[in-house]
Amino acid sequence: MTDTSDQTQTKTPWHLWVVGVLSLLWNGFGCFDFTMTATRNAAYLEPYPQEMLDYWFAMPMWVWALWVIGVFGGFFGSVLLLLRRKLAVPLFGASFLAAAISMLVGMLDADAPRMEGAGVMSAIIILIALLLAVYAGWMSRRDVLR
Repeated sequence: MTDTSDQTQTKTPWHLWVVGVLSLLWNGFGCFDFTMTATRNAAYLEPYPQEMLDYWFAMPMWVWALWVIGVFGGFFGSVLLLLRRKLAVPLFGASFLAAAISMLVGMLDADAPRMEGAGVMSAIIILIALLLAVYAGWMSRRDVLR
């Protein structure tokens, strides 16, 4: 006889796998973008205007730290979501907050160079980060994450 009273397990919904894989790809690209920028990969950065590169490489270390938290928090949140771990919730939350703060700093900086479409892309990034945090919280409240 097995005791299952303490081990009730909620079946994993199909959408967790879809959201998890898509978020892993999305956040994986964010990690790639950060890595190529931080390592100053010439081939990757070639399409960007020099004034944008100068601005990025002059950013204070705390802005770079927010970028790291945003992209790697989202990536590891995605991994933990696929592993059905509750730790995905605070990682997605940290990713959202870091993305929102760093994008806000960039928007409020009068000296920041502007690229066409950057505001829309920033809004999309923040929205996706928020939706992932909300989704992980929902899965946690439904006891899908342990």
